[in-house]
Amino acid sequence: MTTIESTPDAGVTASSDHDTTTSSMLESIAGVFTSTDHKVTGRLYLAGGLLGLVATVVINVLIGVERLDGVDTVLGSEILPQLVDAQRIGLVFATLLPLALAGCVAAVPLQLGARSIAFPRLASTGFWMWFGGAILTAVALLNNGGTLGEDADAVALFIAGIGLMAVGLTASAGSVATSILTTRAPGMTLRRIPPFSWSALVFSLGVILVMPVLLGTLAYLFLDHRNARTGFGGNEGIFTWAGWIVTQPVTFLFAIPAIGMLAELVPVVFGRRMPLRGVMFSGLGLVGVAALAGVTQQNIQNLPWSGDANDLETKVRDLVPFMLFNALPIVGALLVLLVVLQTARPDESTRFNYSPGVLFALFGFGMILVGMLGNILHAADDLDLQGTVFDEAALLYVVYGAVLAAMGAIVHWAPKLWGAKFSASVSGLALLGVTGTILAAFPLYIAGFLDQPAGIAYDDDDLLLWNVISLVGHGLMALTVLGFIALLLGSLRGDRSVGDDPWDAQTLEWITTSPAPRDNFVDVPVVHSAEPLLDLKSASNDGSNA
Repeated sequence: MTTIESTPDAGVTASSDHDTTTSSMLESIAGVFTSTDHKVTGRLYLAGGLLGLVATVVINVLIGVERLDGVDTVLGSEILPQLVDAQRIGLVFATLLPLALAGCVAAVPLQLGARSIAFPRLASTGFWMWFGGAILTAVALLNNGGTLGEDADAVALFIAGIGLMAVGLTASAGSVATSILTTRAPGMTLRRIPPFSWSALVFSLGVILVMPVLLGTLAYLFLDHRNARTGFGGNEGIFTWAGWIVTQPVTFLFAIPAIGMLAELVPVVFGRRMPLRGVMFSGLGLVGVAALAGVTQQNIQNLPWSGDANDLETKVRDLVPFMLFNALPIVGALLVLLVVLQTARPDESTRFNYSPGVLFALFGFGMILVGMLGNILHAADDLDLQGTVFDEAALLYVVYGAVLAAMGAIVHWAPKLWGAKFSASVSGLALLGVTGTILAAFPLYIAGFLDQPAGIAYDDDDLLLWNVISLVGHGLMALTVLGFIALLLGSLRGDRSVGDDPWDAQTLEWITTSPAPRDNFVDVPVVHSAEPLLDLKSASNDGSNA
């Protein structure tokens, strides 16, 4: 074979390279919009959730600044109601839900040994509907269209935007649930699916149950508002009727993947098979009982414990629905914690293999649990916490905790999604994030006991200290988010040769190459236990020793 070297015209080469680069860029952009690869859809949800997270932490900082003076406002009285709405919607619809779905859509088909997600176009369409709804909601809020909004068209746009987000989230959740029920690898029974995939199933089914209820409520609110009626309160009644979707205990449902993430990572870190898997599955299912609060549009289940409720029969009747909506999710989370502690108990088989993701998941779980416990206190009538900032604090614990767990999931699956690891410094962000969460939320617990009203305004100078500390916490959380995004971008530009199984893991996603190919697996694996990759490694070791 003869090689001929030549020097082509420089101008022609430059033009050709430019055209090729432009064409490649356009093809990449078009591919993002039209792709049916679940990993692309998951990364889109991840990007959208991180963008929403940045916006939300900025809003939280602005609210914290406004609270430094409980009487006078910096941004103006008309903006404050829109800011509070943006905070609630941002925490749940722009942050918690898209980040949860990002992990479910991207990782679950790989864990199941499936070549793709069920109904991939539905999952992709769900993202674009959510994204479009988020933009409409943001535009509405910027034009004074939220609760108490004075622009009628903007208020209608606000309701429509939330509805569009709900439809998109339901579509993607439907794809995830169908995948888990129908696309599992041969031999993978429901009892053998990984903990995170089980949490994704509970979460997805809960979303499918709850979001249509929200859509029905929004339809009534939209018709009421557009026809200048006040049967549902007009523009003032939006969160009176629909506010249950962004408060406890419904938000527990949306945090289930964060709880499942801890159960997923602990066996990997300790190199052990998870005992008591049935207990863990039951625990995640009990957390999913929070969906019943959504289906019944339950904002809060009051617990009167004095006055007319002194007799035992009345107390029991009050306690039953309260336990159903509020306490059972806590019992479920504690059952998961029990299994995690049992798995982490060291013995002669323990092979400790540290993964930074587990630190995020552990801290995140702890914060979610504190938020759940806070909700118990919030519901007790005798404490007079309803209508105070105590409720906001519980929401911050749940959402910020879930955000930390989501960061852990990103760190864990980064090698499989884009073939790179985060730098070792990412563990420090877990410590910074949990510190920021505690400082942002716990002072509001105290302020709630001191009767600081919900919203921004208050007239008690003794409350200033707690609001200052909360502002510092939101600032630390903002630094955590920005630092994490910086490390994520750094990993995208870094070394892409981390290996197929850098964590010495147990589940199927680590059998395929990193990053995972378009169809996930060359050959569909056959599963014989709940830890198929661990089985493969054990068989390989036995063969080498023979």
